[in-house]
Amino acid sequence: MKKAMFFVALASALGFSAAEAVELNWKGDIRYRYESGTKDDNVDTTEDHSRDRHRMRVRLGVYPWINEELSGGVQISTAGDETTSRNETYDDLFLADTVYFNEAFIDYHPTFLCGNVNILLGKRDVAKTLIVQKDLVWDSDLTFEGATLQYGKDGDGKEKDGLSAAVGYYAVDERNAIVKEQDPYLIAAVASYKGEVSDYSYAVGTGYYNFVHLENMDSQTTSTKPTLAQMATGKDFDVVEFFGNVGGNITETLPWKVYGQYAFNTANHDTDEKVNIMNSERDAYLVGLQVGNAKSPGQWSLSGEYVSIERDSVAPITDSDRNGASFTNLEGFKVSAAYHIVQNMTIGASYFNFDWKNKDIITTVADRDDRQHLIQADVVVKF
Repeated sequence: MKKAMFFVALASALGFSAAEAVELNWKGDIRYRYESGTKDDNVDTTEDHSRDRHRMRVRLGVYPWINEELSGGVQISTAGDETTSRNETYDDLFLADTVYFNEAFIDYHPTFLCGNVNILLGKRDVAKTLIVQKDLVWDSDLTFEGATLQYGKDGDGKEKDGLSAAVGYYAVDERNAIVKEQDPYLIAAVASYKGEVSDYSYAVGTGYYNFVHLENMDSQTTSTKPTLAQMATGKDFDVVEFFGNVGGNITETLPWKVYGQYAFNTANHDTDEKVNIMNSERDAYLVGLQVGNAKSPGQWSLSGEYVSIERDSVAPITDSDRNGASFTNLEGFKVSAAYHIVQNMTIGASYFNFDWKNKDIITTVADRDDRQHLIQADVVVKF
C-alpha cells in the first residue's frame, strides 16, 4: 500500500492525475543463466578446456499510457559487457553491478490516424522498433536510438494482422571532427504482412538497412564488441533482408511454426573506403522449426535452427552467442527447449554447435579447425 501511494504521489508531482497514474504498466524480467563453452582444438596446439560462467540479466521498466495519443517507456537493465548483451557475469568478488538505461522513449500515436501510426523518439527494443523475426540480422538485446515512424503496430510494439511497416533513423556515433564531420547513422525500412489461410497462419516481410558514414566511426566508448575493425574499418553494410514463417496447431495447446530469414549485403568492394569487403562473402540465412510455445504452466517448446553467415553479409551486431561471439563467418546449428514450470517462470536450455564458414580466410592457422560448443541453462521469471 505504501509503495502504491508513493507512485501515485510521484505521478501527481509530475503532473499526472490519479486516473492516469494507475496506467503506469510496470514490466520486468530476471534471467539466471549457467553457461559453459568449449572450443575443440583439432590441431592440438593447446589443451581443450571450457569456460564456465554464471550470469544474470535483469530488466525493469515502466510504460505509462498518458492519454489516448501519448505513451512512453523507461527501462533500466544490467549493463552487460558488449553492445549485443545485457548479461552480467558473476565475478569481481561480489561487487555491486552496474545498471544502465536500456530504454527511454516517447510514443505519439495521433487519434485521427485511428491508432495505426506510432511516432517513436528515443531508445527502444529493436523488435518493438522495427519488425524482427529472428536474430540473423539483429541481436535480441539491441535497443535502437533515434526516430521511428511505424504503421500497423500496437502500443506494445507487436505487429497487428495485415500490413505493418516501419522506417527509422538511428544514430550510430557522434563524430566531433574539424576536417570531416559526418556522423555515422543507420537508415532502416521494413514491412511485413500477417494473415491466415485455412488453419494456417503466416507472415512474410522484407527490410533494408543502410549504415551511412560507417568509415567515420571513432570508437565504441561503452563497448568492446564488436571491435572497430569488425564494424567500420574498410567496411560498409547496406543489407537487404527477406523473412517469413508459417504455422498451425498439432493440438489446441500445441502450435508449430517453420521460419526462415535471408540477408544480403549489397555494398561491395572498392579501392577507396570499402577495401575490406569480400564480394564472395555477403550472404546469410537462417531456417528453423519450433513446436510448442511454453506460454502457460505445464506447456513446453522445442526448437532447432541452422544458421550460415558469411563474413561481410550482415553487420557484426547479430546474435553474439554463436561461434564464440565471432558474429560472422560462421555456420552451425542451435537447439533449444523450454518448460513453463509455474506461472511466470520458465526453465530452458540451448545448445550451440558452430564452426567457421570459410576457414581459408582465418589468418591464424591454429584456429582454422576450431569448433565452438556452447550450453546455456536458463531460469526466467517475468512480472
